Amino acid sequence: MGCDGGTIPKRDELVRTKKKPEQKDKNSELSFRWQHCTISQTPLQSPIVSCGLGRLYNKVAVIEAILDRTNLPDVCQHIKSLKDVKDLQLTNNPSFKPSAEKGDAYIDRQTSPYICPVIGLEMNGKFKFVFVWSCGCVVSERALKEVKTKTCHKCQKPFSDDDIIIMNAEGDDLELMKTRLEARQARLRAEKKNKCEAKRRNKIAEQPIETAVSGSSNSTETNKPGDTSQMNECNALSSTKKGAVSVKAISKLIGTDPSKVIQKRRAGSIG
Repeated sequence: MGCDGGTIPKRDELVRTKKKPEQKDKNSELSFRWQHCTISQTPLQSPIVSCGLGRLYNKVAVIEAILDRTNLPDVCQHIKSLKDVKDLQLTNNPSFKPSAEKGDAYIDRQTSPYICPVIGLEMNGKFKFVFVWSCGCVVSERALKEVKTKTCHKCQKPFSDDDIIIMNAEGDDLELMKTRLEARQARLRAEKKNKCEAKRRNKIAEQPIETAVSGSSNSTETNKPGDTSQMNECNALSSTKKGAVSVKAISKLIGTDPSKVIQKRRAGSIG
């Protein structure tokens, strides 16, 4: 029966079972996500940007994808322009070596080129990292929890809770980032609308002033410099009641006493 020599076959040698799917190395996958661009899958190179969902990109790849959206993956369809990404202010890792000094030297691929500027944790996916949307500074979540403040740990600029973006978020964190992204976009649209309305109101308020100024300038251009006083006197005379014009007003207008003019005319007619 094929069992010569006293060999005893086992069940797994006789029965074919379904093989288990090959499991991915989680550490390698995390390291790849934190060191490669989401769009081009190439190593991250400065300048590095991130979106409201915390994904990492090379800025050059983002610009190329915006110009030609056929190269934009489905996970990045929310990026419409450069306003949807933020330049990251990263802190270099002094112990990172991009290449070996000698040919047989060992290179640790898990070592990240960037660290937390507060407590020195490496940004390799083993620890949560966040960045502030208002300034782009990157710190670890542990540093943000240990030193509770509303100012950035790196540049000291103020921020709110909605400005905190969890980098490479997953699960519940990803849903939270989507909610904050929608709230931020709604706030920006409201601010833009209020700004346009305020600008329109200011423009309407300035229109009567401009009309009055233009009307006064036109009147000064039509009148001669010496006629302004006479025009004022005429306006004063026209505003008085009929038959109540004073002699002083008439003499001031014609430059002499009207009674003297009448006497001269009478003397001339008699002579």
